[in-house]
Amino acid sequence: MAIKDRARLDDHYSRKARQEGFPARSVYKLEEIDQKYKLLRPGQNVLDLGCAPGSWSLYAAGKVGSKGRVIGIDLELPDTAFPPQVTILQGDLLENPVELVHSAAPFDLVLSDMAPKTMGRREVDQARSLDLCRMAWAWAETMLAPSGHFLFKLFQSQDGDDFVRTLKPRFSQIVRLKPKATRSQSLEIFVLGMKYCGPQKDESTM
Repeated sequence: MAIKDRARLDDHYSRKARQEGFPARSVYKLEEIDQKYKLLRPGQNVLDLGCAPGSWSLYAAGKVGSKGRVIGIDLELPDTAFPPQVTILQGDLLENPVELVHSAAPFDLVLSDMAPKTMGRREVDQARSLDLCRMAWAWAETMLAPSGHFLFKLFQSQDGDDFVRTLKPRFSQIVRLKPKATRSQSLEIFVLGMKYCGPQKDESTM
């Protein structure tokens, strides 16, 4: 795809997001993945890590409906209006989870669209992205319900590939995705762990 065509496509998604009431174009990445893999259903319990500016939480809320629940957490509170089934918490994911997150677990789906502030140095950006993915997994590992799903964003790298391989035994299937709304020059991909197998057994107690 030519650069000008790609720019028009980027503008299309940004404009569409504004028209449909979403704060960011990233919503269409989740929408495409959800449409293909049917991740979100009415009544589900969803955790959105690094939720600002709120597009993923807003989309998830529409899918889980009034009987579902979405909890988003971020360092900054999104300037977005959410329906009643959404709870947004301000907090640092590196610190202990706030009590409300613990009380709401387990979750049917854990989402992470987190990305580092890029430095323009490929290796540094990849390493910082991987740190965020590991942090997201630390949460998902303890918060996911059996057979739940984990979707996260990763900047591609060899270390990232190695990390994804460590997740394979923990899920029935691991899928790598690059949605159409992803900018062509971006290093990002999305990794979907489907049907969580549950906490890893401690072999020393077996």
